Amino acid sequence: MKKVPFTVQRDSGDVPAVVWLPEQAAERRPLVLIGHGGAMHKEAPFVARLASWLADGPGYATLAIDLPVHGERTPEDEKGLSPLERRNRLGVEAWRERNASNTDQAVADWRAAIDAVQELDSAVHGPVGYAGVSMGTRFGIPLAAAEPRITAAVFGLFGIAAGDTESAFAAAARQISIPVLYLLQWDDELFPREDGLTLFDLLGTRDKTMHANPGGHLRLPRAEIDGMLEFLRDRLGGGGASPGTS
Repeated sequence: MKKVPFTVQRDSGDVPAVVWLPEQAAERRPLVLIGHGGAMHKEAPFVARLASWLADGPGYATLAIDLPVHGERTPEDEKGLSPLERRNRLGVEAWRERNASNTDQAVADWRAAIDAVQELDSAVHGPVGYAGVSMGTRFGIPLAAAEPRITAAVFGLFGIAAGDTESAFAAAARQISIPVLYLLQWDDELFPREDGLTLFDLLGTRDKTMHANPGGHLRLPRAEIDGMLEFLRDRLGGGGASPGTS
């Protein structure tokens, strides 16, 4: 596997990105977008591990970007703070409102990054999948609703209040028509289970499966990571390695 950092140049500002590519040659390979969590970044441990498994296993290309106000795009006065410190500094509600206000920017950044990586590697023209929980779902659902190249997605560790079902985010959830694997932590301290269940119910697709586990927001079992990989492999197919390669 090789890791290729690059920059997506946009009028609104450069978007730092990284793509992980399998070593084996391929005529056509799927691409998986990995959306990082709140106060994380494009090479956070969870992102890098998932990218490695997808590249070394089914032979997929994987792409991650620093989402707005994250990673290399972190505001100067928040650099050096831990994820918890960043969230507490703003307050949970202000943190969520800032992420919500950046939704259009994040969707446009992702779509530009897909274009850029397809130009970078001519083999990356297979189906596109998405995997992102927590803030990765906050931005991933509007992205999947807007981007027809995405054909399967993993969402979860997020939610929407029953009284907020007329929001733009709720409307995007209703537009989802692709297969979805949805992960729910039953004792999530950031997103109550009722909100997670409301979001799952809003997803417009009939092809959706929920996996629920006991534990808090950061206690996603390793078995669910394996389940994510299995789901993506089942929905996106093989990596398309050229004959004679391994």
